[in-house]
Amino acid sequence: MSAPTSVASATAAPSAPAASPSTRTSRRRSLLIGGGAVALAVALAFGVRWWVHGRFIESTDDAYIQADSVTVAPKVSGYVAEVYVRDNQQVKAGQELVRLDNRQYQAAYDESAANVASRQADVARADADLQQQKARIAQAAAEVDGARANARYAASQVERYAPLVRTGAETEERTAELRNAQTRAGTTLAANEAALRVEQSQTVTLQTRLQQARAQLEVAEASARKAKLDLEDTVVRATQAGRVADKGVRVGQFAQPGTRLLTVVPVQDLYLTANFKETQVGRMRPGQSVTLHVDALSGEALHGVVDSLSPGTGSQFALLPAQNATGNFTKIVQRVPVRIHVDVPNEARPVLVPGLSVVVDVDTRDLHPASARVPGAAPAAANGAAHG
Repeated sequence: MSAPTSVASATAAPSAPAASPSTRTSRRRSLLIGGGAVALAVALAFGVRWWVHGRFIESTDDAYIQADSVTVAPKVSGYVAEVYVRDNQQVKAGQELVRLDNRQYQAAYDESAANVASRQADVARADADLQQQKARIAQAAAEVDGARANARYAASQVERYAPLVRTGAETEERTAELRNAQTRAGTTLAANEAALRVEQSQTVTLQTRLQQARAQLEVAEASARKAKLDLEDTVVRATQAGRVADKGVRVGQFAQPGTRLLTVVPVQDLYLTANFKETQVGRMRPGQSVTLHVDALSGEALHGVVDSLSPGTGSQFALLPAQNATGNFTKIVQRVPVRIHVDVPNEARPVLVPGLSVVVDVDTRDLHPASARVPGAAPAAANGAAHG
């Protein structure tokens, strides 16, 4: 009889009170109101940020790091004798990169130098002949002066003895001798004057010969300079500092003028070209600040400024530009290349190379940035080069 009594007492124990439906509804409403308030605050914050800042930011991922690379090629032909650089090596401006076999160019230069020496001897000989001719002219002029003096003396003797002959103080034979001497003196004077004219006429010939020798010397010197240039051009040097890339030159290879040997990439002078849609460039001006996100730097932000905008869209400079004046027309949003000067920190320089993809954000709030260049002034950084 005791077991039924315990069961009845357990059945009669009161249970915990359950939450009422009105309490659950109130709690749900509070959560919804709180969540809505948070969402509204976040939306308001984003809206204010967009209104103040975001609506002026123009972004594109159609942007790539670039550099004005230089293709290295020889100016003369020849077999490659030595290659002084390796792949990806850093080089300085003027550093020797490749040397061609220069034996034939050395021989040509030696021949030209010998020809110059020969022409210099011709000039010296012609000048000496001209100086000698001037001495001959002076000698002939002196002989003319002497003959003229003799002629005057002979004439004076004839005049002095003529009255004596008429008075009988002198003989006719004496007069004849004096007249004969006068005639010989006149003949000698005429001969000397003719010889002087001959010597003087030779001066023009010798001066012409000297001018010809000097002209031939100039031709020889020009040929020697060309031969020297060819000899110097057998050593191919870097025209700018950078890193060696795309090296295809090998020892023993025959290189023609203009043959690509390697490329020098000026990684220290990087810039950025971003292709913005035409709907994005309305407020874009040189000098506006730019934020860059390079994929290779894992999201690390770089900074720069707008350097310049292209004078035409990319399609205008394509190899086959669009002909929109014919056939059916479909409007396509064009893109305008924008060149951006990049401030590269030293720790990022080894990583940044031409061709890397970049996400660009241009702040267009300031339509007249203080860093904008004055029209007609020289660029602040040559070719948009990057400076750390």
